[in-house]
Amino acid sequence: MHLPSIAALCLTCASMASAVCVTQEMVETIAPKSKECPPSMLPECRTAAEAAPYITRAFHRYGIYNPNAMASVMALMALESGEFQYKRNAFPGRPGQGTANMQMAEFNLKYAKSIGRLEPRVANVTTVDRQSDTELNRILDLVVADDYNFGSGAWFLRSECGEKVLSALNEDVDAGFAAHMDCVGVEADNEERQAYLTLAKQAFDL
Repeated sequence: MHLPSIAALCLTCASMASAVCVTQEMVETIAPKSKECPPSMLPECRTAAEAAPYITRAFHRYGIYNPNAMASVMALMALESGEFQYKRNAFPGRPGQGTANMQMAEFNLKYAKSIGRLEPRVANVTTVDRQSDTELNRILDLVVADDYNFGSGAWFLRSECGEKVLSALNEDVDAGFAAHMDCVGVEADNEERQAYLTLAKQAFDL
């Protein structure tokens, strides 16, 4: 598997005063299971070493450089993906739901349409309503390649939550996380979500 160089990405980060690079160690702090991939979890599972450069690149791509926002996205993705062991919804196995952000099918369609090289492959799909399971999974298959899989959380925050939530995260990580989770449609005060946020704050020294 060809991976982008963390060093190269972090050299880019170094030229941006507000930027923070995501390292293997940071991913392992937030998602301890990502230190290794059990054979039973392949081929979907990714280690922290594999995930870190893609997550860094996604934050650059979507202009997310504030550590509070980065921590919120990574806490969400770590929980939703079982610490990067899953790319597709396994419980209960909902067709079309997946990526590290474990997005519903409607958002995976939007995400695919936002990516230039994927848009032609979904150009004729205007909605996920009444689509077959096969079609929903075809769309998901387009966005679970590593570069897109690990970009979904940053894309969702930027595109679906927008400046109001980003501003809240810039001001305060806890209040911003609550706003982010409200945008996602989940409870921010869930004990498991708070535990991942705590780990993310540790990783980013917040």
